[in-house]
Amino acid sequence: MTSGQEIQAVTFGLGAEIFAVPVALVREILDYRETFRIPNGPDYLLGLTDMRGEGVTTIDFRLRLGMPPVEPTPATRILVIDIPLEDRVLVLGLVVDRVIEVTSFRADQIGAAPDVGVRWPSDYIGGVMKREEGFTVLVDMARIFTTEDVAQLSAPAALPA
Repeated sequence: MTSGQEIQAVTFGLGAEIFAVPVALVREILDYRETFRIPNGPDYLLGLTDMRGEGVTTIDFRLRLGMPPVEPTPATRILVIDIPLEDRVLVLGLVVDRVIEVTSFRADQIGAAPDVGVRWPSDYIGGVMKREEGFTVLVDMARIFTTEDVAQLSAPAALPA
């Protein structure tokens, strides 16, 4: 990536923290709705969300990052993203507090992830951008989920009739 190259990203908030994922990974942004529960999953697995007849595995992104849960508000959204894995693409719904905007960052605006001072493992961070409003954390979606997580999240995506 050259220093002048731009990256388009969707920014979203979890509490006071601002995160971003590349637009290329975002399939859709849905209003929050209750999920169809899946038993025996990790605590952050909420269940399946209906997206035009397709069941999308949906997680509470706050819980996955080790943040405390909150009740959904009218601003709560489900960010449906494609996570590229070695052998396939995992479609996942992330429940986030709010979606903020689609914005662009230049590659030279993205700094390295800090080793200390963040509440979640720094290997989840693809970079940090300084903006007028503060810092925005670029999330490395492929590194957030272990092989075991992916196996648990790759539940059958068929909704019950």
